[in-house]
Amino acid sequence: MKNGLGSSFDEFLEEEGMLAQSEAVAAKRVIAYQIEEAMRKAKITKTEMAKRMHTSRAAVNRLLDPMNTSVNLSTIESAAVALGRRIRIEMA
Repeated sequence: MKNGLGSSFDEFLEEEGMLAQSEAVAAKRVIAYQIEEAMRKAKITKTEMAKRMHTSRAAVNRLLDPMNTSVNLSTIESAAVALGRRIRIEMA
């Protein structure tokens, strides 16, 4: 970074090698929030969600952990199906 004036935060993160991880955490936070809100509205507990997803409650906890970016797309899709929802992915 030259003098820092006029540079964006994204440019700073990219220069520091942290942009991809920051974006992954931000995306995961949104996904975890949306799943948790859908569960709350449908009055579905974590235990019930695990049953619907055919997985463990620990896996549901990882899914809902906003800092855990290791959750894969098939797990997110399974959660969506368990909630009667669909996922939509787009690149910007």
